Amino acid sequence: MIKILFICHGNICRSPMCEFVMKNLAAEKGLSHEFQIASAATSTEEIWNGVGNPVYPPAKAKLAEHGISCEGKRAVQLTSSDYARYDYLIGMDSANIRNMRRLLGGDPEGKIYKLLSFAGSERDISDPWYTGDFDATYRDVTEGCGALLAHLLQQFPDLLRNR
Repeated sequence: MIKILFICHGNICRSPMCEFVMKNLAAEKGLSHEFQIASAATSTEEIWNGVGNPVYPPAKAKLAEHGISCEGKRAVQLTSSDYARYDYLIGMDSANIRNMRRLLGGDPEGKIYKLLSFAGSERDISDPWYTGDFDATYRDVTEGCGALLAHLLQQFPDLLRNR
């Protein structure tokens, strides 16, 4: 099983969009059982008294436009134990990557990636909390998740044979 954790600042827009887009892509290929996919935040801004806020309504609506549900998802914070728990820790932007390295104590096993690096780009995924452009974020998320899945299928060709 391949374990993937998507990470952004608050875990209410970009990283949950990635979590549920990636789950949807895996399901479309009949590979849901091959993956554990989740998302987390580098900050606690969206977590109050130990309870995380739900996915931001415009992000939830953008997923719903594409038939993807994120029902029940609440923000959680990245913890140092997540480094051992996941195979891939994927940030949305350069600030996320810096904060991930700080919270995780570095990246000795090379598990930290920026999402769009799988699509051959080092650009950041803009935070729609600030830009308001959920369409652009969704396009970047689907591009990055599609490229990540293609990368994993190339790296682990037995995934498709085990369906």
